[in-house]
Amino acid sequence: MSPDRIVLNGLQFYGFHGVNPEERSLGQQFVVDLQAELDLSVPAASDRLEDTVSYADLYRAVKAVMEGEPRNLLESAAGAIVSRVLGEHPQIDAVRVRVHKPRPPIKGSVIEAAAVEIYRSRSV
Repeated sequence: MSPDRIVLNGLQFYGFHGVNPEERSLGQQFVVDLQAELDLSVPAASDRLEDTVSYADLYRAVKAVMEGEPRNLLESAAGAIVSRVLGEHPQIDAVRVRVHKPRPPIKGSVIEAAAVEIYRSRSV
């Protein structure tokens, strides 16, 4: 497994994920951080986009999940992102995804954000 990473922080999306009816009907903002582990020695030397994974491709994978079919749980959204990234990019060895729900609607409390983080690596 490579210690090299492509890191995308603070990807913002509007989605309809959650278990409460209001979350499903009104929607809310979500923030995603993604780290993809892969060997970056070739693109570091070649300076060619073809030798790496495009940030835009990773962004589109996250967007498809976060703006796609509503999910009840942040765990499900994070898991779907990980599966999609690993499925679309065989050169990626592992993925860490953190999905934040800013100001979750929990009655009687003020929470800046709730988040779930999932890390998965390819089976060797």
